[in-house]
Parts: sequence; structure tokens; C-alpha cells
Amino acid sequence: MDTRERVILYSDLNNFFASVEIALNPALAGKPLIVCGDPEKRHGIVLAKNEEAKKYGIKTAETVYSALKKCPEVQMVGAHHTEYARFSKKVVEIYGRYTDRVEECSIDECAMDMTESTMLFGSGFEIAERIRAEVKAELGLTVSIGVSFNKVFAKLASELKKPDAVTEISRENYKRVAWGLPVSDLLFVGKATADTLRKIGVHTIGDLANTDEADISRILGKHGRQLRVYARGEDKEPVKTSAEKEELKSIGNSMTLPKDITSREEVKRWFYVLSESVSARLRAADVGRANTVHIVVRNSQLQDTTRQTKLPATMLCGDIAKAAYELYCQHFPLGTKVRMLGVTVSGFDFNIRQTTLENLLGGEDYEKKERAESAIAKLRAKYGYASVQRGIVIEDENSKGLDIRGQKEE
Repeated sequence: MDTRERVILYSDLNNFFASVEIALNPALAGKPLIVCGDPEKRHGIVLAKNEEAKKYGIKTAETVYSALKKCPEVQMVGAHHTEYARFSKKVVEIYGRYTDRVEECSIDECAMDMTESTMLFGSGFEIAERIRAEVKAELGLTVSIGVSFNKVFAKLASELKKPDAVTEISRENYKRVAWGLPVSDLLFVGKATADTLRKIGVHTIGDLANTDEADISRILGKHGRQLRVYARGEDKEPVKTSAEKEELKSIGNSMTLPKDITSREEVKRWFYVLSESVSARLRAADVGRANTVHIVVRNSQLQDTTRQTKLPATMLCGDIAKAAYELYCQHFPLGTKVRMLGVTVSGFDFNIRQTTLENLLGGEDYEKKERAESAIAKLRAKYGYASVQRGIVIEDENSKGLDIRGQKEE
């Protein structure tokens, strides 16, 4: 049995979308920059921003109109998702020089197991510094890397010093470095959980680590016990390579909103934004059409509710968004305060063919829509996401709290 201390790195590419845009166009460097919807018409939402834009208080997912009010001179560029995927792949190739145990957690975050690699390349901190330097020199991007003996503390370390830094939480210093941090800094401690913990006197990660297991279990159940494990540095989850991950069974996307929303038209708009991404990923995954749509809705109390429904097999954004919105309307009353929305599809079948009367009559229409969405995907791949926008996802800059068409909620 191998009893060596694990060496885990967690990387987080800084302001990734915005940084790629600057790497592609260095003239943008040093200026406030946002990646957004249609830059020419000044519509849509902020998908990403750089450090200079952050200084003006610009937030991800706020409207472009709002960002311009904070910083009228902000530079605006449309999203180029093909380029982001290309840069992400190149970064992972750099990681691969040091280990084959790389887990891609998102397009800009990875966990890496360097336990074996230390015999060749030095300590985890030294390897992280080499990676940081190579990413900057070769790709023009900066990355913050956390080094620790488990994934949870490695991720926490990656958040402590940004941008362009390496931070280590070791077996020797984790109580000093991590335990004094707010409990909300710990992975999977959301606002509602943090509020609950504060009511029982748990304010820091150290407080949580030293809480009696029976007490935390009584208050937060299994989730509370797991959080206590994380706080105590006892996380043993392995780094999973792509080959070790389960066969793709679902594709989804979610968004924590910048503020609670109550308008159903706003909810519909967000479902279309999310479904655009889900549909594009479904098409790229080449797993066929999906016959089940799932939604997750987090309310203002940070309570999650999930619902799902069957639908004729599809990979169309419109079908997915429509099913998601209908599910929402069926199960959530008017005035529900929504903090987060998610859309997921499952039930893949590459060979599925619908034979119902409805589909026989509408099959030609479906094929036309599918060809249209495929064409749009190619345009976006070449000219950027903002080159083609659905009307429903364009924010009316004059709506001031109304739905996207400026009409009040019924």
C-alpha cells in the first residue's frame, strides 16, 4: 500500500475568456475589457471581464448596459468559444508534460496529481511554478495554482492569491492558512449553509473542523459531515483522468444569477441562454438527440429544486428551452425569487427516430431547424458567438427591470 503524501495541483486560468481575447489582440492589454453579447449593438450580458474591468465593479452576468454605466470606456469584444477551447487544450498539453493524471474540471480549471512526478521534476510548488511560467511564456495567459495534499485544499489555495500566483496549503501549515478563513470560502459551502453554520457559532473553516460530528450531522445531515471532512483536510477523492470518468450520460449548464429574479420572461431568457450552450455541446459530443430535459432552480434561500420531463428526441435549442420553461411554469408560482438556473439533457440515442404522427408531420420542419442551428454553429465558430443572436436573449437596455421586451409581468 502506497502511504506517500499526495501532491495535488489545482489550476485556475485567470479571467480566461478575456485573457484569450487579449492574447489574440495584444492592443487590448491594460484596458478595461469585457467579453459580451453583441458588442456593436451593446446588447446582451457580460460573459467575462479582465482585472482592469473588475476595478470598476463590473460583474460577470450583468447586462452590458449596466457595465457601460460603470465604465463608459470599457472595451467590448464578442465571445470566440472555438478559440477558448483551443487555448484550453494547449494549456492541458502543458500540464501533460508533468503528469498524465489531469482532471479537466471546467474549460479553465484542472486538478492534477503530481505525486509520482515529484521524483522527476521537484516539489509540487516547484512544478506549479514551472507550469505557471510556461503557460505565460507560450500562450500569454496567467494561471493561479494551488498546491496541497488533497483536491479541496488545492482548489482553496488556488483562490487565495490571484492573478498569476502559486499558493501552497501543506500538511504543516493548513491549520494556520486555511482554518482562519471564512467558512464560506470552503468548497460547497453556499450562502444558506454559511448562514446556518454562523447561527451555531461556526464562522471559520477551523470552527467547522472542530465541530462535533454528531452536532453537524444533526443540523446539516450527510452534507454537513462531508463539509467537516473537507475542513479537516481529510478529503481523499482521487484525480480522475478523462479515461476514468463515466460514460457521458448527460450534458448541462447552469448559471448563478447576479441578483434574484422573479419575472417569468427573465427566467425564459436565461433558459434560452443556457439551452444555447447545452445544444451546442450536445451537437459537438456527437451522441445523438436527447429525450429528457432536467431543470434545477435555486431560490433566494439557496434551496435547490429539480424537475424533469420527456420530449420528442431533439438537439435543438428551441425545443430544450421551451421544455425547460414549461417545466418551470408548471412547478414554480409567479413571484418565485430565483437565484440560480440550470438545464440538463439526457437520454441520448444516436439512432433514435421518432415515428409518432406529430413527428412524421413535422419531421421536415425539424430537419430544417437542425440544419439552421448547425449553420449558426459554424458561423459562431468562425466569427464568434455574438455574430448570431436569438432575439429573446438580447437584453433591452431601456427595460430597467421589465422583461426583455419591455413588457410587465402579467
